[in-house]
This record gives sequence, C-alpha cells and structure tokens, in this order.
Amino acid sequence: MPKSVLFVPKLSCHLAVDEHPSLNIAIARLGAAIPDNYNIWVLKAPNPGGYVLENGNWTINLSQIWLGWQGLFSSGSSPYCLPCHQGLDIPDLDLAAIPADAAQPQVYSANLMQYLGVELWKWLFCRQIGTAFAQSQGIAIGRQKLLRLRLEVRDPDLIPLPWEIVQSQPGKPAISLDRQVLFSRTNSDVDPLPSQRIDRSIRILLVLGQNIPGSPQLDLQQEAVTISQALQNTMPSGFNPPNRLNPAGCQVDTLVQPTPRELIAALEHQQYNLFFYAGHGMPAVDGGLLMLNQLGGVNGKELAQLLVRCGVKLAVFNSCWGARPYQYQQQAVPRSSLAEVLLHYGVPAVLAMRDPIADREALSFIQTFTQALAHRISIDEAVAIARQQLLTVYKYNQPAWTLPILYMHPEFDGELVRPIAEAITEMPFVPRSIPLAYVRSLSFHTNPDFPISAGKMRVGRSTDNDLVLNEPWVSKRHAEIIYRSSSIDDASSGVYYLRDSSSFGSYVLTRENKWVKVHEQEFPLQSGMQIKFGSEDGQVLEFRIDLDKWLG
Repeated sequence: MPKSVLFVPKLSCHLAVDEHPSLNIAIARLGAAIPDNYNIWVLKAPNPGGYVLENGNWTINLSQIWLGWQGLFSSGSSPYCLPCHQGLDIPDLDLAAIPADAAQPQVYSANLMQYLGVELWKWLFCRQIGTAFAQSQGIAIGRQKLLRLRLEVRDPDLIPLPWEIVQSQPGKPAISLDRQVLFSRTNSDVDPLPSQRIDRSIRILLVLGQNIPGSPQLDLQQEAVTISQALQNTMPSGFNPPNRLNPAGCQVDTLVQPTPRELIAALEHQQYNLFFYAGHGMPAVDGGLLMLNQLGGVNGKELAQLLVRCGVKLAVFNSCWGARPYQYQQQAVPRSSLAEVLLHYGVPAVLAMRDPIADREALSFIQTFTQALAHRISIDEAVAIARQQLLTVYKYNQPAWTLPILYMHPEFDGELVRPIAEAITEMPFVPRSIPLAYVRSLSFHTNPDFPISAGKMRVGRSTDNDLVLNEPWVSKRHAEIIYRSSSIDDASSGVYYLRDSSSFGSYVLTRENKWVKVHEQEFPLQSGMQIKFGSEDGQVLEFRIDLDKWLG
C-alpha cells in the first residue's frame, strides 16, 4: 500500500507588487446651452502637477470624419451624428482626399482608420492634457512599469466613438495597442469595489443565450463545445507569455439557454471569477436585457447584483450593443449601456462589443485573451494582447480589433488570478477540515481506492510516492494532487489541483469529453474527472471527492 505523507500547511507570505501608475481622464459636455463645448480634465495622475483641465470644441470636421467612419465600418445601424451638429448639412467625407497611410496608401479604410485616430488624439490630448500624458508615461517608464490610462466618457453621445483607435501621429500605434500603455474605459459613478477573493485558477461560467434574430440558427451544444475549447486552450499561440511553464488552470462550465433560476443556482454553487455570455441582447435602460431563452432573460441591473454577490471579477459579452448606451427618441441615455451598469454596481471589469463581431473573430479574440489571463497577465494587458492578435490576423483596415471595449472599475488593479511574482512567495493553505478525496483505477477494477491524505498525494514511478504507477511513460516523480484554499478556516473556497512536473505530461478528461494535456502546470480537478499519467495509452484513473466525509 502506498504510504501517507502529512502535508503541513504553511502561512501565507504575500509580497505586494508595485502597481502600474494610473492616469484617468474624463470628458463631459459643459451644458445644453453650448452643446459642442466639452471639458477634458485629469481625475487621477501619478504626479501632483498632472491634475489639469482643458476646454475643447467638437468641430464639424470631426463630425464629418465620424460619419464617414460609421458609413464605412459600422454594421447594423445608420450613421449617428452628435446632437450638436444634427440637422446641419454636413458634406460627405471624400475618402480619396484623406491623408494616406504610409503602409497601405491605396487602402481607403486604413487611411480613414488612421485619420480619425489622429484627429481624436488632437482633440483629446490637447495642450495641458497632452503634457500630463507625456509626464505620466515618463514616470511609468522610470519605474519600469506600464502606464494605466483610463478614459471616462461622461457624455453618452461620445461613448460610441472608437476611442481605442486614438493615435498620436501617422505610423504610431493606436493607444489601445501601445506596448507602454494599458488602456481601458472607466466610470466614477460606481459603488465601492468589494474586497476581492484571491484566485489561483480561472473558473468560467459560459452561458449561451437565445440566438440573435436574423442570424443563422446555431447548434448550441456544438457552439458551446467550440467556445469552451477556445477558452480552455491555455497554450500560447498569438503571444509569448513570461510564465509559459506555469499557467493557471482553466475550468469551463456551460449553461445552454438557462432559466434565470438556473443561472442564479449555477453562479451561487461555484466560485466563478469569469462570466461569459454569448447570445442575443436588447438595448434598454438598466443595461438592457440578455435573452437567455425564448421565455425571457435578465436585465443588466439584476445581473450586476448577482455577479457582485457571487464574486465574479470579469464579465465578457459577445452580444449586440453591450458597450453602447440605449437611445430613447434619438437621445442617448446616460449610464445605460450594459458595461456601464455592471461597473456602476461594483463588477470589477466588463468586456463588451461596440458593434456585432463575426464568430471567427470573436473566437480568435477570446482564445488569445484567455491564454493571456491563464498566464497571470492583468485583464487590461490581456485585452491588449488579444486586440493585437485580431489586428495581425484581420489587418489594420478592418474594424475587428476596435470592437472589444474594456471597462474597469477605477479601484480595480486588473488581477484575475494571482500574478506569478506574487504566487511564488505565497504558500497555499490547507484548511483544518477538507473534503475526503481519492483516486481509483478504471482500467483494473480489482484495485482499491487510494485516499489523498491530508490534502496531498504524490504520484510517480518511484516507490517513495504515495501512488506508485509502474508504467514506462510515468516519471519517477510525475505529479502531485494537492488541495488549496485561501483560508485555513474556510474549506469551502478550496480546490484540488493536479500539478504536473513530468517529462511527458498528464491528461485530464474534461466535461466536454476531451482529453486535455497538462504539462508543467496546474489544472483544477472536479469530482469524476479521469486522469492518465505520461501517455494517452496509460491506465485510466478516476478522481473522486466525497463531500460526506471530511478530514480534520
């Protein structure tokens, strides 16, 4: 019989990592009497002299470029003019007269993308605001950090503009693609950020709602498998992560057209940190309505309160108009977009689409985005990496890379899972009482159950392991099954993990009936999952948790 080894819990030694310096800029219309006049000012700066204010006029030239941009790139809606210039006879934009993009001089779409980006930069970073940005970026570079730039657009008529494409001059990267800047939108009208749970793995609840009217009817079960596989593929493809050999585990649970009660039960049952919704959404006040099924759904306010109560850190939406405000009688309603409503009620981060995005573009984005998150990269940096991947695949002159809009709570640091620099200095708790777990062979039914003693089991070919497997592809010290919790008193927050340190890796059968290779990384285990060590031809072991029996 394999021997038991006592796993002694160690206290946390958490060393805080210096945050990236932040520059928060706000835009607000001065009033109805002067509808084209705006204040632009700094809400937060890394230096005392950075708190400046400027005044800017929204010109007819900007409206002309914006209308031309919508006519070329926007889908599913008619071009929208700001109220200050509605009713005016604004001539159509002459695409041939736009300054040419040096890389693609004959591609009008690339020229227009760059032209609007440069003109928006001139308007936003005028005079003192531009100086504050340059000083803040210098401070960040001096600290060997990135500058966290957050833009708060208080006028709902300006929210649909693609601020993510702003660039200082032709040939320079857009602000959302700049490697020295972490760009997101924000809002000051928010509830205080709740205390955040320490997470070491990504736990995703994937919800597929009602199909978008007029779109091809999808096989939702197959769509769920496709998206789930994209989310769970944590091996890097579009970037080179710093923590290639130590990604966090990724667990995906799926609900297909659930009722509101089923959605609530799922969120309350598990400690998910990422909520992903794909399906139909209807704009309205209170964040609109997510159509879970043909019988109805949940509005943004209801969902926000549920996500905050259940500790979800990031909500991602592949639905119509998630980042656009609701319009009533051709007037944009303040703080009515789904992203703003969720942020208002305390959801730390929301990623939504400004316009509808094609399925293949969405899958490419979320796969690279989740890979970055699994490698312990902050949410805003992960969005930048995934946006760059869209740009690389679908090119600058296509709008795909401009569609994802990230909102972050002004108090949130962007951490979804613990960064590796901090995780190295932190030893996991094993609570005083933990659920009994064991593994058993499904290849040889006469073998007994092997209990996991005191929260740890060592697996390998060497006889000093707790579970000895005499198979040629199994390493001497192949893997460990360990139990982790953020609290020594609260066992409910704990998770069993498979930690592989072998030559050939291990394999786990997920709920989607797919074998996933785990090599030199950790993977969260659920009761009933099957494991093979070293080879897909190896014997099958089943991992089980008995919640009726507790150790301690």
